[in-house]
Amino acid sequence: MAKTPSMMTPLGTPAPPFRLPDTAGIIVSLDDFKEAPALLIMFICNHCPFVIHVREELARLGKDYQAKGVAIVGINANDVENYPDDSPEKMAEQAKLVGYTFPYLFDETQETAKAYRAACTPDFFLFDKDRKLVYRGQLDASRPGNDIPVTGADLRNALDAVLAGNPVSSEQKPSLGCDIKWKPGNRPAD
Repeated sequence: MAKTPSMMTPLGTPAPPFRLPDTAGIIVSLDDFKEAPALLIMFICNHCPFVIHVREELARLGKDYQAKGVAIVGINANDVENYPDDSPEKMAEQAKLVGYTFPYLFDETQETAKAYRAACTPDFFLFDKDRKLVYRGQLDASRPGNDIPVTGADLRNALDAVLAGNPVSSEQKPSLGCDIKWKPGNRPAD
């Protein structure tokens, strides 16, 4: 199983705008979350073993932090022609099966993934109330097969700091997962 790390976008980077359909075809945009004290963007998909490994924690994290006012969005940018398990129809099934309460959006053009500099699934980007990047990196140290429990500790600590009005530690470890499945010619250059 190939492993791709996060690109570790510079902290302080503003959240790029997006307008993407959810699994029901409803358009969701960055502007929909203006009032939220924090915004978590998660690049995920259905078939990646790294996402499958943590998907129940993503559902728990969504429920826990949406209840605290955090805006949370999952985005799938994979090429569905070559990876049909990541199609919007399959995304809807996955969201229902796992219990995602956050919008699960489809980035068909892959422009949003490029704008966020997403590299892998899962890849996490946490923005403060001013929509400046305060955390990018791993959910926690658990990976498929390493026997470390999935807790979401790293991301939960960052979320708790933002909600408490405290700075997020700049000691952040990259997420690790499957490469985003880019369409031919779409793979971004560093």
